Amino acid sequence: MYLRALQGYEKAWGPDHTSTLDTVNNLGILYKNQGKLQEAEDMYLRALQGYEKVWGPDHRSTLSTVNNLGLLYADQGKLQEAEDMYLRALQGKEKAWGPDHTSTLSTVNNLGNLYADQGKLQEAEGMYLRALQGYEKAWGPDHTSTLDTVNNLGLLYADQGKLQEAEDMYLRALQGYEKAWGPDHMSTLDMVNNLGLLYADQGKLQEAEDMYLRALQGKEKAWEPDHTSTLDTVNNLGLLYADPE
Repeated sequence: MYLRALQGYEKAWGPDHTSTLDTVNNLGILYKNQGKLQEAEDMYLRALQGYEKVWGPDHRSTLSTVNNLGLLYADQGKLQEAEDMYLRALQGKEKAWGPDHTSTLSTVNNLGNLYADQGKLQEAEGMYLRALQGYEKAWGPDHTSTLDTVNNLGLLYADQGKLQEAEDMYLRALQGYEKAWGPDHMSTLDMVNNLGLLYADQGKLQEAEDMYLRALQGKEKAWEPDHTSTLDTVNNLGLLYADPE
């Protein structure tokens, strides 16, 4: 459908019309979701070049495509290119919408994820805390975007060895996910599994087993026993039972 629309728009309005460029950008999103990362990059770069020409570097559509390129580069492992895109998007969004706009905060959170992947844990923590404060102000403490950032902080604290802080974040996220999504939602079950991993690291083996068993029961119900996420929890239980001390 997008290809048909693109062909029609190019014929009717030319390659640089905003409707043409919007369809090019949508194709980039589709290709990314299909795992066709090179094709996605080609579409995003074409859309970006067109938006910059038509709207300028700080227009919402331009900045959205810059952010999309950052996400794509992160998926490709091009971490420096991803950082460059995120920082450009962040600067533009802060100028256009202010530091506390939810679109700005989304890019802040993306930077946190990138810094965590790069092992820049202090920088990641700063981004996550800024995003969390902004989301709490914009949407409240129980919004799913707020909770996702709480979970990100928990993962970061666990990586830093701050196990009590990680536990506090995980428990807050779990309580929020249960309220927002219910006890058997994927996000809830992933949080339960994360708590199991944390408790195992803390030597709280009974609590770890309880979390793993709860996660396993939920995943078997939601995804079947042979789903990879289910098998990950089975493996976690196996490791726990193999090393009970």
